[in-house]
Amino acid sequence: MPEQNNWDGKLERKVADQVDRIISAFRTDDVNIIVVPARNGKVEYMYAEGQLLVQDSQTEAVWGFLNPDLKFEAGRVERVIPGVTRLRLPAPRSKDEKQLTVEVALREIDRQFGEGVATPNHVLTVAPGAPCPATEPEEVYEGMEPFPSVCMENSGAGVLIYIADTGLLEDTSDAPWLAAHPWLKGVERADRPNGTKQDWEDLGPLGANGTPTIPPYVGHGTFVAGVARCMAPQADIIVSNIFKVAGSSLESNFVKELSQALDLGVDIFNLSITTLTRTDLPLLGFNAFLRRLRRYKGVVCVVAAGNDGVQNPSWPAAYPEMVSVGALGGDWRGRASFSNHGGWVDVYAPGRDLINAYATGTYTCDDTPYKGQIRKFFGMAKWSGTSFSTPIVTGLIAARMSRTGENGQEAAAALLARARAQAIPGVGAILLPCGPCCGRQARRACGCCDPDAHAAHPCR
Repeated sequence: MPEQNNWDGKLERKVADQVDRIISAFRTDDVNIIVVPARNGKVEYMYAEGQLLVQDSQTEAVWGFLNPDLKFEAGRVERVIPGVTRLRLPAPRSKDEKQLTVEVALREIDRQFGEGVATPNHVLTVAPGAPCPATEPEEVYEGMEPFPSVCMENSGAGVLIYIADTGLLEDTSDAPWLAAHPWLKGVERADRPNGTKQDWEDLGPLGANGTPTIPPYVGHGTFVAGVARCMAPQADIIVSNIFKVAGSSLESNFVKELSQALDLGVDIFNLSITTLTRTDLPLLGFNAFLRRLRRYKGVVCVVAAGNDGVQNPSWPAAYPEMVSVGALGGDWRGRASFSNHGGWVDVYAPGRDLINAYATGTYTCDDTPYKGQIRKFFGMAKWSGTSFSTPIVTGLIAARMSRTGENGQEAAAALLARARAQAIPGVGAILLPCGPCCGRQARRACGCCDPDAHAAHPCR
């Protein structure tokens, strides 16, 4: 008997729309996603049916405990990265035996071995459920400038940023498109591990008016890269398409690709993804990635806090080693209503109504109450979410690294110290971009420049 997926009718309509899309997308890869609803109409967490992540040292013992009469079966035990193994639960041995479920298996494993030895194979996503972005992309006039704007006083030269996201728009290879988005020139796509397929964000087929259709989540990685480049115009940026399934990925696939990216010499990882977890425990696969990351001195991870509007820790942002980023509202003085918050969030940056690079084409809204509404885009969009406050902080760290010679962790620590010194009561530590659009408060809270440098800065 398969696991019960009793989420219908328990979620907010907007969240239900997103969840249904994610489930359908994973089904094309023969993965059934189980949804655990939260009491507030959001999603507690999602995971792959029949799959566990288990500590390497306990894998054989866990299998033997759950299946005392069975040896390891081919295809059911797979090393993800050193430290964690994916275990697929065995099929029933007879027609009268019930299928072992993840829920039952974990309850027994927790009792026998303790919590955290095994976890579900969680779904990490840029979409609602553990949501980011907070809104669907919104139209802006053709020819709009990015907001926050490109800060030419910054550099970022010599710093490599790896953006784990939905890839880079294919039309960024087109010269007219790049001419209109010069801040993206030189941003690269990550090669697949076999070196044969690049990480494009693929537009959909041409519509009746001859312009491309824009699928959900396409443009997210490009938008994130654009925001980071506005903060650090000379930084080297690689954008990967880890979240290729409706803006989502299984934890096992996500940590495997992040681990491979370490060999590229990355200085900063930008992760605009999030999930809540079973019993609020850390992600087992990400734990293993962190053990490897610690061998790469100075590398820093900047992670979106998520858009559930709750205080519960969201992972991987809640790890102490991460720089977790929440979103400020449109006035840059208060927290955005959608932003997760709490003592585990390190810093807040603008995340409401940002404008940056996007696809050209037509987009059909898929979320209530705008479901079915058609929006037309001309290479730019307005978007909100902690997905987009995160690359502001990433870019500011890169700019400081090139200015001071600090490594990623040192630069992040210095900026967070400044952010705490200018914390807003009821919100927390803040960092703001700096440029001609900045007001007096922005100048005081700016993360771009040394405070003494403002006398010569354009925003002075």
